[in-house]
Amino acid sequence: MRIRPSHRLVLVGLLGLVLAIAAAGCGREDTNDASAASGAGSDTAAEQLSGTVEADGSSTVGPLTTAAAEGFRAEQPGVNVTVGISGTGGGFERFCNGETDISDASRPIKEDEEAPICADNGIDYTEIKVATDALTVVVNPGNDWVDCLTTDQLAAIWGPDSKIANWRDVPGGDYPDQKLVLAGPGTDSGTFDYFTDVINGEEGASRSDYTASEDDNVIVQAVEGDKGALGYFGYTYYEENQDKLKALAVDGGSGCVDPSAEAAQDGSYAPLSRPLFIYVKNESLTRPEVVGFLRYYMENLATVAQTAQYIELTPDEEQAASDALEQAIGAARR
Repeated sequence: MRIRPSHRLVLVGLLGLVLAIAAAGCGREDTNDASAASGAGSDTAAEQLSGTVEADGSSTVGPLTTAAAEGFRAEQPGVNVTVGISGTGGGFERFCNGETDISDASRPIKEDEEAPICADNGIDYTEIKVATDALTVVVNPGNDWVDCLTTDQLAAIWGPDSKIANWRDVPGGDYPDQKLVLAGPGTDSGTFDYFTDVINGEEGASRSDYTASEDDNVIVQAVEGDKGALGYFGYTYYEENQDKLKALAVDGGSGCVDPSAEAAQDGSYAPLSRPLFIYVKNESLTRPEVVGFLRYYMENLATVAQTAQYIELTPDEEQAASDALEQAIGAARR
């Protein structure tokens, strides 16, 4: 899975500091009143908790869970929240073996592979969407011959059998005689998994003759440095580098749509917008430290997503995430 560059880790640390200061400044005097009004946290808010909460999985979602963990630590220093980044698949493997409380995932659980293992091991779980990402296709700013590519064109370029090495050979367009240089995430990246799945029709199916890196800065440099270059990565990272790159619209069958937070949220930027999840082991919701952490996570979703540089959920999606957690907590207590 993709390892985020150092700047994102710094931002996560800053978020932890901001949330820590806020928690210290606000104190605990009115916590019971707020909890009673919201119906959440009424049995854990006034007490200091202890124990360990273990999360593992996607390094794409890892910064979100880490940010929440650092803020929660300011309120509950007796709870140790550990966040591993073994990848979405590795996280589900541990989760379905009963080794973790939370599995971070940049894709849904595989119903034909991973879910049956969870079922065989008696692991019941709840899926909660925590943020949105949009994979963005970028070219060099000097590229003046293309503003939109179809998903069929992207598949022709990136497919495992593709030999396209010049823009003039890209089907469906009248492009110049210009060498095509490719850059993108490496094979350990969740972004690579998602892109190859929705564009090439099979997770992991991709040509290998491109500049591959888990560090998005390398992809930026590759595209910025060559007029004929093309690459892809997460939308928020494009936002940080839009003075160096040009983003392409993508036509998934309903016309060209530019990447944006709004298009990712409403689903019109298809198929390259993707939800990001956490999966919660329902049995773990009988432990106050797990409930306390997850309620804190849900209450701070917008701040966590913004600071960790992801597209935040809509208000309705935030409410749905909170409702899903509360329903699971209620079921675990019955």
